Amino acid sequence: MTQPRTVLVVGGGAAGNAVTILLRRAGLTVDLVEAKDDWNATAGSGITLQGNALRVLRELGVWEQVEAAGYGFGSVGITAPDGTVLHAQDDLRTGGDDLPATVGMQRPRLQRILIDAVRASGATVLLGTTAEILDQDPDGVLVRLSDGSRRRYDLVIAADGLGSTTRSAIGITDKPEPTGMAIWRVEAPRPAGVTRTDLAYGGPAYIAGYCPTSETTLYAYAVEANRDRASIPPASYADEMRRLTRHYGGFWPEITAHITDPAKVNYTWFDRMLVEGSWHRGRVVLAGDAAHCCPPTLAQGAALSLEDARVLAELLTESDTWDDALFQAYYERRIARVRPVVEASVQIGRWQLDGVRDADVPGLMARTMTMLRELP
Repeated sequence: MTQPRTVLVVGGGAAGNAVTILLRRAGLTVDLVEAKDDWNATAGSGITLQGNALRVLRELGVWEQVEAAGYGFGSVGITAPDGTVLHAQDDLRTGGDDLPATVGMQRPRLQRILIDAVRASGATVLLGTTAEILDQDPDGVLVRLSDGSRRRYDLVIAADGLGSTTRSAIGITDKPEPTGMAIWRVEAPRPAGVTRTDLAYGGPAYIAGYCPTSETTLYAYAVEANRDRASIPPASYADEMRRLTRHYGGFWPEITAHITDPAKVNYTWFDRMLVEGSWHRGRVVLAGDAAHCCPPTLAQGAALSLEDARVLAELLTESDTWDDALFQAYYERRIARVRPVVEASVQIGRWQLDGVRDADVPGLMARTMTMLRELP
């Protein structure tokens, strides 16, 4: 009897969790190692999931849980800083007409849903563990883990995020680069009238917006030029975010009144990275943020990571030969989709930084999202 192939997945975020579930479903033996002891089960505020992300989540078998935990909607509004709605339009249903255009949800809730699905898949999960040494040969990889154990795998999937140590360990030198912008995020109670994402371009922030994440919650965000993080005491995070959002009207006064706990406010720079040429070296292949990242101006970070997992799992489970040609096919299939999303996400931010007030932001969004209706 042929032994099932063995795969090590490094990183338990969207890409790592998704590819683990799909490979286990196909009968492969999968170990997942995650550096954080808590599997990042509490990190983050909210997340916006477009239809193309929902399509993969449905394939993972978790769509019903996501639908129940999140808040679905089908349009986006553009407002003036005072809250006046300047334009509203229906969002494209990039996952197909049988899924909502968008679902907002609490990021920890999504992570817990995926964690439960990984556990149920029968994968072996090692938390608080990293892959320290990768010793490759043509047929596989001998890995030394941080717990001192040595294990051999047919393939290692590096899904360990933006600062991937696996990426650098296999000689890929690409690193994330700041775009010049940064975002403040917070979870808050949802005002009854907030039933979609609204975005204000201009005012004291480049972009101020919010997204409903459940019947009772939303996450709100404000984007400004990035600053030296060391110059901003964490105890001042709520004050700093309120300094930006108190100038906005509409639902913002109600939201701003709840920005009081600095521990619940997150501050993050916008980064850009796209590994070009290939996403593998031998039997180690990149997925998700380890291969690409973009500013959240199109809300496609998690969606692209989930799509990577879907495509990679499909190729691995349908081929008897795991070689350079297969891994290059994965790259070629994904780069044609990822590159325009990264470029569009960066361009929207650049327009704001450069003060281009007549920029066609809705048009660029629509053109990019139209492409995402097709299967990855």
